[in-house]
Amino acid sequence: MAAPPEIILRGSGMRAVLEPDRWNPGSVQLVVDGTPQSHVDPADPTHLFFEYVQRMGHVLDRFRPPGEPITVVHLGAGALTLPRYVEATRPGSRQQVIELERDLVEFVREHLPLPAGASIRIRYGDAREVVSHLPSGLDHGVDAIIVDVFGGSRIPAHVTSLEFYASLLRLLRPDGIVLVNVADGPGLSFARGQAATVQLAFGHVAVLAESGVVRGRRYGNLVLLGSPAALPLDMLPRLLAQGPHPAVLVAGADVRDWIGAAPVVTDATATPSPPPARGIFGVRSTGD
Repeated sequence: MAAPPEIILRGSGMRAVLEPDRWNPGSVQLVVDGTPQSHVDPADPTHLFFEYVQRMGHVLDRFRPPGEPITVVHLGAGALTLPRYVEATRPGSRQQVIELERDLVEFVREHLPLPAGASIRIRYGDAREVVSHLPSGLDHGVDAIIVDVFGGSRIPAHVTSLEFYASLLRLLRPDGIVLVNVADGPGLSFARGQAATVQLAFGHVAVLAESGVVRGRRYGNLVLLGSPAALPLDMLPRLLAQGPHPAVLVAGADVRDWIGAAPVVTDATATPSPPPARGIFGVRSTGD
């Protein structure tokens, strides 16, 4: 059997591999520095495998009428899973993807081409810097911003602060949403701080994740929903019903209790997300 394609990324020096998924024939998993970062089913881009990506997909399905084209900005490319999903479920959508590692995107597109004719533009550079230079034609015209920026297994500090989130406000429609992938472990001090920061930046926040992760029992991914407008609460029960199960959504008054005394994160206090325990992904890490 041929070895899976891999590349050493010039910017970070990390090793990226496109591994076949042994449990889902035909699907491919992007692993960077030992951390699974994306999963793609080339035959069915609506097949979302990672739990947190499924939850993001359900939000994207619900917050606008089904099939209606939307404008999306993705911070972090991975294997372009969600851009493929939006194109498949909302044809004609306009999408911008910002990625630091140019050779990662070129590597992914070589082995997992994007659908022909899709309006998906890739911009290269640091997410925070590129956002500040996006065309003014996007101002207050973006329906959704997906924040999924990782360096290996950790979220860089500079995309976790109030100043960073505030910079996204100029792009969003008044009722637009920001979806943030947050990774944290027991205690959830990082995730609670991120929720406090998103709430202050946008005015409204909710937390969607597997119940054990929300309760701080284990390391995992949480999806934060932020918006300048009140989140459509009639949408939320349907999000839980769609799974993956077991699911918890913390919103309204409950989210204030969940955040507790966690401080808002600023540029002066920001730190990277905590590293996962070694071996948590079942993949040998090449990092420290």
